[in-house]
Amino acid sequence: MSAVQQPILEASAVTRRFGGLTAVSEFTLRLEHGELVGLIGPNGAGKTTAFNMLSSVIPPSEGSIAFNGKSIVGKSIHRVTQGGIARTFQNIRLFGGMSVLENVKIASHSRCGYSMVDAVLRTPRFVRREAEMEQHALELLGIFGLAHLHNEMASNLPYGEQRRLEIARALATSPRLLLLDEPAAGMNPQESQELVEFIRFVREKFDLTILLIEHHMDVVMPICERILVLDYGVTIAEGSPREIQGNPKVIEAYLGKEVESAASAAPGGGTPPPTSGGH
Repeated sequence: MSAVQQPILEASAVTRRFGGLTAVSEFTLRLEHGELVGLIGPNGAGKTTAFNMLSSVIPPSEGSIAFNGKSIVGKSIHRVTQGGIARTFQNIRLFGGMSVLENVKIASHSRCGYSMVDAVLRTPRFVRREAEMEQHALELLGIFGLAHLHNEMASNLPYGEQRRLEIARALATSPRLLLLDEPAAGMNPQESQELVEFIRFVREKFDLTILLIEHHMDVVMPICERILVLDYGVTIAEGSPREIQGNPKVIEAYLGKEVESAASAAPGGGTPPPTSGGH
């Protein structure tokens, strides 16, 4: 009898309250190694709160979260990052006054392998590890097509390149699980399509499991094997992209509203572009 494979991440009945408000209620998620799963829902549905709990930015009020079979509840962000979880944010959080190379290199310090004494005395171990981290950062920038910009200030990059740099910085921590919080925010349809191919490439290249929050259905539907839908902090549906597109609850709570919103925003109130609907 073959052993049941342990999930890379398992959240069980996770709830988060802020005072009298329940932002997320009994959220349950099981991620297998190599999966690419989407988390969608209207604004205010609790998606980012769920991400914040999964990455230890905030603790759950109730429930359990295990990564590789070990609880991460109560652990610091630094410890969770060292353990193998990395994330990006809806609002890009680069160090604008640092160079592109410095932004990636600084993320590697979670696994620097030297002590404060080594850094102060600039011991051979410090010099060796700093050189190794810089080389690793340059290799990542090369993979992401940013190596020629390594001396450029991060704040000077175009929006799409800032997004790629943020993902490169997350990967500098050598994660096994990558949480992407609305990576297509602010992108046009062409950039969104390029992002789809980029996420596919990143998952295969780095052997990652990916959990993705996204409003752009033209990003979510082509790449996610499975999708969860939150509404008012409660999971109202889970299934394949086809199942989610045809789910009446999801259409009523989210997808239908997305179409209506896009239609009203389109010139003359006409038919929305394909990027908005997803059904």
